[in-house]
Amino acid sequence: MRRPLAVLVCALVLAGCGTPNEQKPQNAQSASAAGTQPAAATESVAPSPSASGPLFTPTQPVTMNVKGFWSWAFYDLKEDKLYGSTPYTTSDTASMAKAWVAADWLRRQAEQGKQPAQAALTELSRMIRDSETENTFKYHVQNGNLTSIKRMITTCGLTETKGTQNSWSLTQMSARDVARLAKCIGDGRAAGPKWTGWLLNEMRNVRGPGRFGPIEVLPADVQKTTAIKNGWLARDDGQWHIACMAVGDGWTIGVMAHYPSTLGKDYGTKTCREVTKQLLTQPPH
Repeated sequence: MRRPLAVLVCALVLAGCGTPNEQKPQNAQSASAAGTQPAAATESVAPSPSASGPLFTPTQPVTMNVKGFWSWAFYDLKEDKLYGSTPYTTSDTASMAKAWVAADWLRRQAEQGKQPAQAALTELSRMIRDSETENTFKYHVQNGNLTSIKRMITTCGLTETKGTQNSWSLTQMSARDVARLAKCIGDGRAAGPKWTGWLLNEMRNVRGPGRFGPIEVLPADVQKTTAIKNGWLARDDGQWHIACMAVGDGWTIGVMAHYPSTLGKDYGTKTCREVTKQLLTQPPH
């Protein structure tokens, strides 16, 4: 469904986010407006912040003119505060959910005292690094299918996420739930103590068409320590669905978008980049 055109200016602390330190929003709303195709040129990389300054300033406005829906969330892990827009609106994850599929399978293997075979680890690695889909459903079924998504909701304290039987790709998440999932992966709840380091390393080495979004505009030294998993798919509903998740040192970012499929994938990947760029304390030049 195409949404009416509008413009969003937001730098808000989200309401009802599940922890005492999270505050209420002011005039949060979804974003959509007429926009232009992103340039094909590589985004410039931000300079590293000074030793005395933060990398991000999540209270500053985030403003874009784009068609369709978009929403963002930034989790300040050190302050335990969640910032962003449209706190309750969801979009589907596409391949981003593969990070949970891998985490859930690995944690449960460890809980059962099992050591995964090297062949399984190779398949999971390709699922994360290359977003290979061939074996994803196999591991999702072994995790319990829809039961696995329900376990993600409970384990990670998600509030808007809804799963679909026989599909990890159609999982509906709000941007703030994406930021919470990223936190859950980073702090070890998702994959467990044995496999969290392995999973984060795989996410730091995402390559090919799945390496886009926040990672493209971060300072070069920060890129090396940032774990990501993105989703992108043009569905039969005539919409491109884009999902971006990033886990850094003391922060996470979630961005969700969908828009007319005629605009192409890069139109949505630019949204993930632009949100991150505007949240940076020292934006790239």
